[in-house]
Amino acid sequence: MSEVITAAVAALNGKMGDEGFDGTAKFVIEGEGAILIDANGARADDSEADVTLTADQETFESILSGDLDPTAAFMTGKLAVDGDMGMAMKLGSVLS
Repeated sequence: MSEVITAAVAALNGKMGDEGFDGTAKFVIEGEGAILIDANGARADDSEADVTLTADQETFESILSGDLDPTAAFMTGKLAVDGDMGMAMKLGSVLS
C-alpha cells in the first residue's frame, strides 16, 4: 500500500470518527490506489461501491484538507463521480 493511501485512510477515519458511513463509497487516487468507505470506516480496498470518486493526488489532498470543496472539484472537472450522486453528496457532508 502506498504512503499516500495509508495517510488518506488515517485522515478519512479521523474525519468520520466512530460514525462510519451509511453506504459504500470508493475514492480512487490516480496512480496510488483505492480507498473504500463504509459503516466500518475507511480502508485500502478496491471493491465495488455505490459511488466511485476519482481524482489525482493533489485534488484528493486538497479536498481532505478542506482547501477544495468536493462540489467545486466536481464542477471544474478535477473530481469524477461514477454511480449514486446522492451518495456522493452525503459523503461530501461527512468530509467537510
